Amino acid sequence: MIQSAVRNIDHPDQPPVPRSRIVIASMVGTSIEFFDFYIYATAAVLVFPKLFFPSGDDTAALLSSFATFGLAFVARPIGSVLFGHFGDRIGRKATLVGSLLTMGIATFIIGLLPTFDQVGYLAPALLALMRFCQGLGLGGEWSGAALLATETAEKGKRAWAAMWPQLGAPIGFFFANGLFLLLIYTLDFDAKTSPADHAFLTWGWRIPFLASAIIVIVGLYVRLKLTETPVFAKAVQEGKKVKAPLAEVVRSSWRQLIAGTFIMVATYTLFYIVTTWIVSYGTGKVSDASGEKLSFSYSDFLELQILAVLFFAVFVMVSGRMADRFGRRAFLLVVTALIIVFGLCFKWILDPSTMNNGVMLLFLILGMTLMGLTFGPMSAILPELFPTNVRYTGSGISYNVSSIIGAAVAPFIATWIVADFGVGWVGVYLAVAACTTFTALLSVRETKTVDLTQI
Repeated sequence: MIQSAVRNIDHPDQPPVPRSRIVIASMVGTSIEFFDFYIYATAAVLVFPKLFFPSGDDTAALLSSFATFGLAFVARPIGSVLFGHFGDRIGRKATLVGSLLTMGIATFIIGLLPTFDQVGYLAPALLALMRFCQGLGLGGEWSGAALLATETAEKGKRAWAAMWPQLGAPIGFFFANGLFLLLIYTLDFDAKTSPADHAFLTWGWRIPFLASAIIVIVGLYVRLKLTETPVFAKAVQEGKKVKAPLAEVVRSSWRQLIAGTFIMVATYTLFYIVTTWIVSYGTGKVSDASGEKLSFSYSDFLELQILAVLFFAVFVMVSGRMADRFGRRAFLLVVTALIIVFGLCFKWILDPSTMNNGVMLLFLILGMTLMGLTFGPMSAILPELFPTNVRYTGSGISYNVSSIIGAAVAPFIATWIVADFGVGWVGVYLAVAACTTFTALLSVRETKTVDLTQI
């Protein structure tokens, strides 16, 4: 059950903040994050190469589009340092508002950008700038949402409270893919045969970017009504803030930074393999080393992913209960071991000669189930590794540096591996990434009973 309210120890005379408000405020950021990721990833393949870059060389345009997509991964660690500084200096509430506005405004503006035919090279330049701004906002968003959840949690139920921002991931995934699928069907768009002046390419693709403003407005309304978390308020009262959180976290918590980064690597690698790389493999854009390739249509594949993401959502919630009952470390060790086993089964599950809709759906469900189990406790264990006065900065850096190691390179490495060595070795790559996470988990103590007010 959701707690009814959280009292503000800074102003005990004020009415307590409803738990539902905290849940929505922490969940809305990750919902926007993953909604943004998927609408941008889809547009980077279907739209941006045709509209924002010079025509004539389709491969160069696609690579240029992917380059703007990758800018967010460069910006995210910068955003984690920037927003982490203010989050540890002035508070969680104000910083969460700032990160949400940075991310939301940039996403909305992308939906209004002029194309290459209208303004020339200014178009890709503006696209790259807005993508960088998205990355900055995203870099500060997750850790703030995680801290809002954990630092207001009821004793013994911190992983369950921390589960709510993680639940935003499948929500954003579902609505992004669902909206694009609806547009593709409604406007009768086919990426291979539709002309350049098709309604989807003219204006339809802009709808998801503009629609993100609705989520931002709701999130902003809720966040402006929050008070500061009791844990941070207590640190302020006791004079335990630091002037330079980045320097302090590197000096005093460098081991936790390294451990936290690699604890997250398996999660990121798994997610980008079962959501991004698998699309190119499943729709037949990339051949296996044997020369065989799959031939799902893009719309059919989206339907399978939408079904599988429901398992992602359910098992995020399951993971919150399990991590509170058995501990974060013990639970994640078991899940990470299962990810290793899953990776070693790629050769048989994804064999092109036996592939059909049912087998692909099974693969996606297994991947999304494991994703929910490993992703759910991350917003508990990463903040719990760090003391209050550097928690925003430390957890944010770990989360976002891991995105470069585990996420940014995963689709490219997997694409190269499947073309040269076969699909089974993609699973080996995932298993190796999971082994680094397993080792990192062994290097830390259980954080279930950690006192978050401890400096």
